[in-house]
Amino acid sequence: MLDLMKDLLIVSGRIITIIPLLFFMTLFMGKRAIAELPVFDFLIVIILGALVGADIADPEINHIPTAYAIIAIALFQRIVANWKISNRKIGRLLTFEPTVVIQDGKFIHKNLKQIRYSIDNILQLLREKDVFDISEVETAVVEPSGGLSVLKKPEKQNIKVEDMYIATPTSSISFPVIVEGKIYPEVLKEVHLNEPWLIQHLADQGIDNVEEIFFASINRKLELHISLRNDKDNTSIPPILH
Repeated sequence: MLDLMKDLLIVSGRIITIIPLLFFMTLFMGKRAIAELPVFDFLIVIILGALVGADIADPEINHIPTAYAIIAIALFQRIVANWKISNRKIGRLLTFEPTVVIQDGKFIHKNLKQIRYSIDNILQLLREKDVFDISEVETAVVEPSGGLSVLKKPEKQNIKVEDMYIATPTSSISFPVIVEGKIYPEVLKEVHLNEPWLIQHLADQGIDNVEEIFFASINRKLELHISLRNDKDNTSIPPILH
């Protein structure tokens, strides 16, 4: 019983000392390490978590080397961060490159495949940017941190009320009707359409095989927007207006 109480007191003491130390070392490493979490910083966070967790939970681990390790890792991260700033080539080796995933309202299939992002991932990130229709996007870039930067087409950019003294226009939401060659009939039903209608309008655009389509969406105005698996073909297929 006494040994248990002693271990609990040791663990409590380590919590009181190690968390403030970790807090100050995180502030020392800088805001970038907290907000963006590039690959290298992500690894640093994992190492610190494992180090602190083991130290707090196991009273038999020597506490002083753990504190030293936290300080040394923080210093090492700071040195590497400054190194990345001063040498762009090193920075590119230690993190992911920005990747264009949408251009002129079309998904770039090979780039999505390269960074292992699904259509659903990108659509979610677009919604977080208040973009509900892919056809509104001129360029979308997945940043090294994993976030999405979006440039809307000029005609779809919000107009500032203080500049034009008019209400800001709203965009119609689009629904995915084909994802990686698979038709979603429940989405067509939502907009009061059916598969024969979709197949016919795809045929009108010279698309006889649904599996050629990487992504297709439709909005309430019945505008059909298509991204093909073949990147070269994407730019030649306009939305279908009705």
